[in-house]
Amino acid sequence: MRMLNIARRTRQRGLSFLGLVFLAVVAVALVAIGGQSVPIFIEYQAVLKAAKKAAREGATVPEVRAIFDRAAVIDSITSIQGSDLEVTKHNERVQVSFSYTREIALAGPAYLVYRFEKQIP
Repeated sequence: MRMLNIARRTRQRGLSFLGLVFLAVVAVALVAIGGQSVPIFIEYQAVLKAAKKAAREGATVPEVRAIFDRAAVIDSITSIQGSDLEVTKHNERVQVSFSYTREIALAGPAYLVYRFEKQIP
């Protein structure tokens, strides 16, 4: 009985080398994907800001698209242009909606696809 208690106490605990390698690979993959995803979400915030400004300040479809394009140049928006916006009027208020996708190549034929859609009242 006493030998069994000693054997239990001396058993090692912790992470094996293969476990450490696996965790390192997962961490590197998450950092790589996150590093490519952050600029995409920053650009989405810029698109959202530009679309809200265009909806607030523009009265006609060409004005809204021109305002968006000017803001896109300032904020370096490349995923969408003013011509891609859907501009409508609802109760004398301009509504702007947009939809676009961005991709991140993972490995071989695998991609991570982000789809952005928003309607600004």
